Amino acid sequence: MGSPRDSREVSSRDQDWAALIDKIADGDQSALTTLYDSTSRLVFGLILRVVSDRATAEEVLLDVYTQIWRQAGSYDRKRGAPLAWMMTIARTRGIDRLRSSKADLTREPLETSTEVTATTPNPEDASVASERGRLVRSALDTLSAEQREVIELAYYSGLSHSEIALRLNQPLGTVKTRTRLGMMKLRDTLRPILGAQP
Repeated sequence: MGSPRDSREVSSRDQDWAALIDKIADGDQSALTTLYDSTSRLVFGLILRVVSDRATAEEVLLDVYTQIWRQAGSYDRKRGAPLAWMMTIARTRGIDRLRSSKADLTREPLETSTEVTATTPNPEDASVASERGRLVRSALDTLSAEQREVIELAYYSGLSHSEIALRLNQPLGTVKTRTRLGMMKLRDTLRPILGAQP
């Protein structure tokens, strides 16, 4: 049986995590990083037990924290502890991945590339492309330094997540999470022009 001190520590930890989830609901990305750093090992352990594959578990872990980022506003302290809420998401995501993997084994790949691009853009297209480039550079400036760094290394230097982790001396999961969160923020920032693309 746990001591009263153990109970107090668990209660304090739950309050800290619940406070972080509140901040995440308000769009605080640093709060998500803090929550990830303090809970990802526990969450990853559960996912790994469900999917039984380390690489798949790492991908699902990213999905879990992406869902936490999007659904933090729906977390209700009265309905359970923060870790229980996160573990429920993790278990559901893990099971979903198992089901989709089984479905993929029976499905034939589909060719989806039907776009045809012109060899030389007309002046109007060139102007639009130039403006898009300016907006993308401006959107990159809205990211945290850590997110911008991993995205630039991935897209401008062509490095993989593993290579970026080695170069920055950061855990692979941290690099993947920063990349995913940065890309989500870029998509939100660029939604007006992405939605306008033909």
